[in-house]
Amino acid sequence: MAQKIILDCDPGHDDAIALMLAHGNPDIDLVAVTTVGGNAVLEKTTKNTLGILTIAGITGVPVAAGCVRPLIREGEDADVHGESGLDGVVLPEPIMELDRRHGVDLIIDTIMEAEPKTITLVPTGPLTNIAMAMRKEPRIIERVKEVVLMGGGVHVGNWSAVAEFNIKIDPEAAHIVFDAPWEVTMIGLDVTHQALATDEVVARIKALNTPLSEFVLGLFGFFQEAYRDAQGFEFPPVHDPVAVARVIDPSIVGTVRAPIRVEIHGDYTLGMTVTELRPAHIPADCNTRAGLTLDADRFWDLTIDAIERLGKAAANG
Repeated sequence: MAQKIILDCDPGHDDAIALMLAHGNPDIDLVAVTTVGGNAVLEKTTKNTLGILTIAGITGVPVAAGCVRPLIREGEDADVHGESGLDGVVLPEPIMELDRRHGVDLIIDTIMEAEPKTITLVPTGPLTNIAMAMRKEPRIIERVKEVVLMGGGVHVGNWSAVAEFNIKIDPEAAHIVFDAPWEVTMIGLDVTHQALATDEVVARIKALNTPLSEFVLGLFGFFQEAYRDAQGFEFPPVHDPVAVARVIDPSIVGTVRAPIRVEIHGDYTLGMTVTELRPAHIPADCNTRAGLTLDADRFWDLTIDAIERLGKAAANG
């Protein structure tokens, strides 16, 4: 049976691939999409989401715009995604309309209307919407099957020496999510920096020869240049779809059970996901996991297969 997920995102080049993997894989049932301000302001991330869904031929999924800014702090944009949040491609006019609900309410309604433990939350941006949903309707905590989020890192940071972007720009929201009594798997930079769009990956996508694969190549082309200039990567890491892949096949990502705490006070460590790896300090009832390793070949097999499926379906009308 396909696993039901809500994808909470802030497209973003890698969020675009996450949307394609979530809808293009037969083992995933994408039941809702919500947007949040993150890689760009909410207006842009929402517009980008609708454009991505349109070019990928994804319909019938409710999409709602969520929180404009972090819980407490001022928002920040991720410069590697360009002015639009999705530079390097031209988006079509959307064929879908936004759900009239706020994104937080769409999350709550979807979870409360489903059978308990059947919905997995997959946030790939700041955790503002998820934290707000928890505060507005705490009963969702016991009903969610699992939270598999892209963010943080055990040993790696990118928005500071020790903190990852999604966590650092709304650390209070991240603290709320990690501190709750539900299952949380952190797909952090330790893992996603292994999901590189290499020349071999690009060649495989190019060989698909569909309008959607050309769109993906446009995404990767801009992203590669931006990551090379900003962070010195030869090939860009494609972070967000790794969280979706973890839901499809948990064995693709190697994880360890470990307490994870989010630093919300430090001058130099704000947003750090402090991960306790000492065996004697990991309680038996620990409900958080940290990703450490990735089977990159299997990850790309899943991702390219989804792009191929969606591309063929879109081409056939």
